[in-house]
Amino acid sequence: MTQQRLFPKPLRDGEVTLFASAGQAWFWFVRCQAARIEGARVVADAGDVTRPCDPDDIYNAVMRLWRGGVIGQAHLQVLEYYGAVERVPDPRVEEEQRKAVLWCEALEVLATVLIRRGIVDPDGEALAQADYDENDSDQEMQGDFTPCHF
Repeated sequence: MTQQRLFPKPLRDGEVTLFASAGQAWFWFVRCQAARIEGARVVADAGDVTRPCDPDDIYNAVMRLWRGGVIGQAHLQVLEYYGAVERVPDPRVEEEQRKAVLWCEALEVLATVLIRRGIVDPDGEALAQADYDENDSDQEMQGDFTPCHF
């Protein structure tokens, strides 16, 4: 099989805002997908905040991890469900404990990929993980979660 060559898309002039965490990138992707389903045309630099990627880049990274056997079908289901309801699984709730583990495993490997590709801020990801580890009782989504603009 031939190696796919990827060329970065030119973004408009101005500051590119990296995602603070893989979770923030995932929720952004899910919101963009919802906007697409409703008929929007979503691109990386159409909104007020210029992102370093298209929503498809997040999806493709997750699917590569799945096809490579790094994450499993259960990880995908947890990412899909909790992305759609826009919250992380709560490890304090007995029914969500396993899902919280799957969520963390999936986002940990996704973060590695997205940091390497320059999509997630490595400092922001470290802070997000430390905050999740030490304060898992009060989880709130933080950062820029504005809907995708079209």
